[in-house]
Amino acid sequence: MKKVAIIVAQNIFRDEEYLIPKEILENSGIYTETFSKIVGIATGKLGTAVLAELAIKDLQVNKFDGVIFVGGAGSRKYFNDVEAQRIAKEAFSSGKIVAAICSAVGILANAGILKGKKVTSFPDEAELITRLGGIHTGSDLEIDGKIITSDGPQSAKIFGEAILKALV
Repeated sequence: MKKVAIIVAQNIFRDEEYLIPKEILENSGIYTETFSKIVGIATGKLGTAVLAELAIKDLQVNKFDGVIFVGGAGSRKYFNDVEAQRIAKEAFSSGKIVAAICSAVGILANAGILKGKKVTSFPDEAELITRLGGIHTGSDLEIDGKIITSDGPQSAKIFGEAILKALV
Protein backbone atom coordinates (compact mmCIF):
# COMPACT_ATOMS: atom_id res chain seq x y z
CA MET A 1 0.00 0.00 0.00
CA LYS A 2 1.27 3.48 -0.94
CA LYS A 3 1.74 5.95 1.94
CA VAL A 4 1.79 9.75 1.93
CA ALA A 5 2.76 12.12 4.74
CA ILE A 6 0.70 15.32 4.84
CA ILE A 7 2.25 18.24 6.72
CA VAL A 8 0.05 21.04 8.04
CA ALA A 9 0.80 24.12 10.09
CA GLN A 10 -0.44 23.99 13.68
CA ASN A 11 -2.64 27.01 12.91
CA ILE A 12 -4.00 28.68 9.79
CA PHE A 13 -3.34 25.94 7.22
CA ARG A 14 -5.66 26.15 4.23
CA ASP A 15 -8.52 23.69 4.87
CA GLU A 16 -9.30 22.79 1.24
CA GLU A 17 -5.64 22.18 0.45
CA TYR A 18 -5.60 19.52 3.16
CA LEU A 19 -9.08 18.00 2.89
CA ILE A 20 -9.45 17.63 -0.89
CA PRO A 21 -6.10 15.95 -1.73
CA LYS A 22 -6.42 13.72 1.37
CA GLU A 23 -9.89 12.59 0.27
CA ILE A 24 -8.74 11.94 -3.32
CA LEU A 25 -5.80 9.85 -2.11
CA GLU A 26 -7.68 7.89 0.55
CA ASN A 27 -10.60 7.16 -1.80
CA SER A 28 -8.06 5.55 -4.13
CA GLY A 29 -6.53 3.37 -1.41
CA ILE A 30 -3.54 5.56 -0.53
CA TYR A 31 -2.77 5.65 3.20
CA THR A 32 -2.19 9.13 4.60
CA GLU A 33 -0.75 10.31 7.88
CA THR A 34 -0.98 13.89 9.13
CA PHE A 35 2.01 15.65 10.71
CA SER A 36 2.46 19.08 12.28
CA LYS A 37 5.02 20.82 14.47
CA ILE A 38 3.58 19.05 17.52
CA VAL A 39 1.18 16.15 18.04
CA GLY A 40 -2.40 17.24 18.60
CA ILE A 41 -5.10 19.32 16.98
CA ALA A 42 -4.14 21.57 14.07
CA THR A 43 -6.66 24.19 12.99
CA GLY A 44 -7.33 25.45 9.48
CA LYS A 45 -8.12 29.00 8.45
CA LEU A 46 -11.78 28.04 7.94
CA GLY A 47 -12.00 26.16 11.25
CA THR A 48 -11.27 22.56 10.25
CA ALA A 49 -9.69 20.74 13.19
CA VAL A 50 -7.46 17.79 12.28
CA LEU A 51 -5.42 15.47 14.41
CA ALA A 52 -1.70 15.65 13.72
CA GLU A 53 -0.81 12.06 14.61
CA LEU A 54 2.93 12.74 14.71
CA ALA A 55 5.32 15.67 15.00
CA ILE A 56 7.41 16.51 11.93
CA LYS A 57 10.59 15.78 13.89
CA ASP A 58 9.44 12.13 13.94
CA LEU A 59 8.66 11.88 10.22
CA GLN A 60 10.74 9.11 8.67
CA VAL A 61 10.75 9.93 4.96
CA ASN A 62 11.86 6.41 3.98
CA LYS A 63 8.50 5.03 5.19
CA PHE A 64 6.50 7.13 2.71
CA ASP A 65 6.08 7.29 -1.06
CA GLY A 66 5.41 11.01 -1.00
CA VAL A 67 5.19 14.13 1.14
CA ILE A 68 2.64 16.93 0.82
CA PHE A 69 3.16 20.37 2.33
CA VAL A 70 -0.21 22.10 2.80
CA GLY A 71 -0.34 25.86 2.30
CA GLY A 72 -2.06 28.72 4.01
CA ALA A 73 -0.54 31.58 6.00
CA GLY A 74 0.54 29.17 8.76
CA SER A 75 2.82 27.27 6.38
CA ARG A 76 5.20 30.23 6.40
CA LYS A 77 6.24 29.16 9.92
CA TYR A 78 7.96 26.22 8.18
CA PHE A 79 9.94 28.37 5.71
CA ASN A 80 13.04 28.31 7.91
CA ASP A 81 12.16 25.24 9.97
CA VAL A 82 15.05 22.76 10.08
CA GLU A 83 12.76 19.71 10.24
CA ALA A 84 10.52 20.83 7.36
CA GLN A 85 13.59 21.47 5.20
CA ARG A 86 15.09 18.10 6.19
CA ILE A 87 11.89 16.35 5.10
CA ALA A 88 11.78 18.18 1.75
CA LYS A 89 15.47 17.49 1.04
CA GLU A 90 15.29 13.81 2.05
CA ALA A 91 12.15 13.18 0.04
CA PHE A 92 13.64 14.91 -3.02
CA SER A 93 17.00 13.14 -2.82
CA SER A 94 15.24 9.78 -2.30
CA GLY A 95 13.15 10.21 -5.45
CA LYS A 96 9.86 10.50 -3.57
CA ILE A 97 6.94 12.66 -4.65
CA VAL A 98 7.40 16.12 -3.10
CA ALA A 99 4.24 18.19 -3.35
CA ALA A 100 3.43 21.66 -2.06
CA ILE A 101 0.51 23.99 -2.61
CA CYS A 102 0.00 27.72 -2.16
CA SER A 103 2.46 29.39 0.24
CA ALA A 104 3.98 26.04 1.24
CA VAL A 105 6.00 26.03 -1.99
CA GLY A 106 8.27 28.50 -0.16
CA ILE A 107 9.35 25.61 2.10
CA LEU A 108 10.68 23.75 -0.94
CA ALA A 109 12.43 26.89 -2.20
CA ASN A 110 14.17 27.43 1.14
CA ALA A 111 15.14 23.75 1.22
CA GLY A 112 17.06 24.37 -2.01
CA ILE A 113 15.28 21.77 -4.13
CA LEU A 114 13.64 24.05 -6.71
CA LYS A 115 16.75 25.21 -8.61
CA GLY A 116 15.93 25.00 -12.31
CA LYS A 117 12.49 23.50 -11.62
CA LYS A 118 9.24 24.83 -13.11
CA VAL A 119 6.90 25.50 -10.19
CA THR A 120 3.90 27.56 -9.18
CA SER A 121 2.63 28.89 -5.87
CA PHE A 122 0.57 31.55 -4.18
CA PRO A 123 1.71 34.81 -5.86
CA ASP A 124 3.33 36.13 -2.66
CA GLU A 125 6.00 33.40 -2.87
CA ALA A 126 6.98 34.04 -6.53
CA GLU A 127 9.89 36.36 -5.69
CA LEU A 128 11.33 33.94 -3.10
CA ILE A 129 11.11 31.02 -5.51
CA THR A 130 12.76 32.96 -8.34
CA ARG A 131 15.50 34.34 -6.07
CA LEU A 132 16.34 30.79 -4.96
CA GLY A 133 16.57 29.44 -8.50
CA GLY A 134 13.09 28.15 -9.24
CA ILE A 135 11.18 29.01 -12.41
CA HIS A 136 7.84 30.43 -11.22
CA THR A 137 5.15 30.05 -13.90
CA GLY A 138 2.03 31.30 -12.12
CA SER A 139 0.04 28.34 -13.51
CA ASP A 140 -2.61 26.42 -11.58
CA LEU A 141 -0.42 23.31 -11.45
CA GLU A 142 3.15 22.41 -12.32
CA ILE A 143 4.80 18.99 -12.40
CA ASP A 144 8.58 18.92 -12.84
CA GLY A 145 9.93 15.44 -12.28
CA LYS A 146 8.72 14.32 -8.86
CA ILE A 147 7.96 17.87 -7.69
CA ILE A 148 4.28 18.81 -7.85
CA THR A 149 3.20 22.36 -7.03
CA SER A 150 -0.06 24.25 -7.18
CA ASP A 151 -1.19 27.84 -6.70
CA GLY A 152 -3.87 27.63 -4.01
CA PRO A 153 -7.18 26.31 -2.70
CA GLN A 154 -9.01 26.73 -6.02
CA SER A 155 -6.61 24.15 -7.48
CA ALA A 156 -6.73 21.64 -4.61
CA LYS A 157 -8.63 19.08 -6.70
CA ILE A 158 -6.21 19.06 -9.66
CA PHE A 159 -3.33 19.08 -7.16
CA GLY A 160 -4.68 15.97 -5.42
CA GLU A 161 -5.36 14.25 -8.73
CA ALA A 162 -1.81 14.97 -9.95
CA ILE A 163 -0.34 13.48 -6.77
CA LEU A 164 -2.51 10.38 -7.15
CA LYS A 165 -1.48 9.95 -10.78
CA ALA A 166 2.20 10.27 -9.84
CA LEU A 167 1.82 7.63 -7.12
CA VAL A 168 0.03 4.98 -9.20
